[in-house]
Amino acid sequence: MTDQKPSVLFVCVHNAGRSQMAAGYLRELAGDRVEVRSAGSMPADQINPVAVEAMREEGIDITAEQPKVLTTEAVQDSDVVITMGCGDACPFFPGKRYEDWKLDDPAGQGIDAVRPIRDDIKARVETLLAELLA
Repeated sequence: MTDQKPSVLFVCVHNAGRSQMAAGYLRELAGDRVEVRSAGSMPADQINPVAVEAMREEGIDITAEQPKVLTTEAVQDSDVVITMGCGDACPFFPGKRYEDWKLDDPAGQGIDAVRPIRDDIKARVETLLAELLA
């Protein structure tokens, strides 16, 4: 194990739902063992309130987060880049680990539709964390 902790960047279009939920889970589950970032190719004005509600049900508060614009630096500074429906908007750098998680967009959905998306994200984050800390 190196002294350098792994860093993960979650990217979705608006950085208001999926990427924020994934970042919330990874921060909660990894503690200070992983550096967590999230960003969007076209960030929204605020985090999706239904995503906030869904995470609150899990005991995770993401209300302090703000959607952030995706920068080349954020990608360069990350070991793993996880995209969620932003397609080719994410810059590509050799040597990075890229994954694309096919997830429904919670935007405009009610809590009953967002819970399964949240649960899918949680399972994927748990798998990712196990791989990063192996």
